[in-house]
Amino acid sequence: MPDRTVTHSPAPTVERPDQLRNVVLVGASGAGKTTLAESLALTAGALTRAGSVPDGTTVGDHEEIEHQQQRSVQLSLIPLAWRDTKINLLDAPGYADFAGELQAALRAAEAALFVISATEPVGPAVLALWRQCADAGLPRAVVLTHLNAARVRLDETLTALRADLADGRTDTLLPLHHYTLTDGHLTGSVELLTGTRRGDPGDSGDLTAERSLLAEAIAGEDDTLLERYLAGEELDTGALTAALRRELRQDTLHPVLATAPPAEPGGPAPGAEELLDLIAAAFPSPLERADDLPACDADAPLAAQVIHTGEDPYVGRLSLTRVFSGTLRPDTTVGLPGRPDERITGLSCPFGRQQRPVGQGTAGDIVCVAKLAGARTGDTLTTGPDVLPPWPLPESLLPVAVEAHSKADEDRLSQSLAKLAAQDPALLVEQNPDTHQLVLWCTGEAHQAVALDRLRSRYGVHVDAVPYRVALRETFGSRAEGHGRHVKQSGGHGQYAICDLTVEPLPGGGFEFVDHVVGGSVPRNFIPSVEKGVRAQLAHGVLAGYPVTDIRVTLTDGKAHSVDSSDAAFQTAAALALKEAAGQAKVQLLEPVDEVQVMLPDEYQGAVLSDLSARRGHVLGTEPCGPGLSLVRAEVPEIELTHYPVDLRSLSHGTGSFSRSYLRHAPMPAAVAARYEKAS
Repeated sequence: MPDRTVTHSPAPTVERPDQLRNVVLVGASGAGKTTLAESLALTAGALTRAGSVPDGTTVGDHEEIEHQQQRSVQLSLIPLAWRDTKINLLDAPGYADFAGELQAALRAAEAALFVISATEPVGPAVLALWRQCADAGLPRAVVLTHLNAARVRLDETLTALRADLADGRTDTLLPLHHYTLTDGHLTGSVELLTGTRRGDPGDSGDLTAERSLLAEAIAGEDDTLLERYLAGEELDTGALTAALRRELRQDTLHPVLATAPPAEPGGPAPGAEELLDLIAAAFPSPLERADDLPACDADAPLAAQVIHTGEDPYVGRLSLTRVFSGTLRPDTTVGLPGRPDERITGLSCPFGRQQRPVGQGTAGDIVCVAKLAGARTGDTLTTGPDVLPPWPLPESLLPVAVEAHSKADEDRLSQSLAKLAAQDPALLVEQNPDTHQLVLWCTGEAHQAVALDRLRSRYGVHVDAVPYRVALRETFGSRAEGHGRHVKQSGGHGQYAICDLTVEPLPGGGFEFVDHVVGGSVPRNFIPSVEKGVRAQLAHGVLAGYPVTDIRVTLTDGKAHSVDSSDAAFQTAAALALKEAAGQAKVQLLEPVDEVQVMLPDEYQGAVLSDLSARRGHVLGTEPCGPGLSLVRAEVPEIELTHYPVDLRSLSHGTGSFSRSYLRHAPMPAAVAARYEKAS
């Protein structure tokens, strides 16, 4: 990517919320969101090829792994000043593994700009997000990229867009300009309503039909405005802008624009100025937010939310924060839910790796707060009663077990993981009590790679991924008896204990110990020792080293010595008796079975059902759960779900999601159990 560096211009500032526009860039990975953000920054004067700063900062503070994977993995903010307006562009990752970052951006924005490649159809994941934004009432516009690709025809692209996003309707997804492509380059445009020509649009032909369709859509229910236009009256820009803003807010019009890379290095990007004009003039301000979050009032108590947490090698933790109400000022003490209050020190406006100081964060703005040691992504910073709800996060269902590479890494691992989890709420860290493995639960393979890379690059901690182990159990499949004899004499006090046990299956009953001794053959004070020895052996297993469960153990007889019997001796005898019983019985492996619910479009239901059956799953049923959507309920062994998040994404083309919860342990088929008995 060409080196475009940040100018030394001060951070854009505003005094009133109505001067702000918070816009999230939405699109599939590779659609060109970051390239578009750079084009807009160049046009707005925030970037220049001529200027330079020591670290060569670009619009995104990219991590090493982002360059390796050629995609964004974290939310970044690009603040621009344009025509007395501050535009906060939120560039969110387009890859499904980082949907949590996108959801954070949707929380912070008042409008969404869908960045769609003219060479690719709208994918199912982008279509699902379009519908999600519609349900939330979030105004949307579309910007087309990659117009310089071979064989792109704008009319065909627009028809395909309408089919995907507007059910084929021609009155909601409308271009604001007529664009001219010459030899694969966007050379000019004509603004349909005003006739303003930019660049070299050439002979644009008769645009009457396009103008009329757009005018009718913008006028909406304003019959007077429509009649004035149809009568040939030249409408003023203010009236058209007000009508366009209204239709955007009412979700009845979604403007379509187009951009292209600059024809010459450092030159203007065709279409960028028109897009900035649209955002500044017609996109809603924070005052027009339509959800249940606190109203945008600079004089109200502070209610702000951390939407992203990063690390700076010199400053430390940086909390990107959206101010919903009130004003965020340095030296203010803010409350954090469930944690000690903290004092705000410096505020800044981020741009790539630069942090440009600002005096305050007014209601509606997005600023960076330094050194909030206790704040995590999603936390509310408040001086009042409001605690903002978290945004929806993808479930982290892909496990990777890790071990510290060295003793030095082990010493730093716990603290580093705590910092990482505070920054990334989609990353769950678990110390599994059954397998004693340290497990990182991620949303997908890319998320997994990023988490491990951040451990290494940010904190210098190296870990090794090891096979993830599922918490298996053992049980007795039949009744058996065992005799345990522990008798030793080696001078002084010896060791003497004998006990007889009967073991019976107890499906679903856990563990039950029964004392059935008669005649005092085992003294009462040693009976707890027998139970303790049984429990210790159950924890170590009797077949393949897995804990034993779902059995009843009955102490039926035994012998003791007046001098040599002891607590330790009876514990040992009990363990020996249990192991002897296991040798006489059929010992089974039990595997955890999860209840699984899969949400997916109807068209992928057949493939998913077949896949669940191949995973030894038992499908309980399917039911409709929305237009074109189905919910599949099934019981599936946990062993078969280890890689399921990745496989389901492939089967459903990124549109399926699932949840799981532990149901029970059930006998494992002999053919499968043989592999785990051998491995142990």
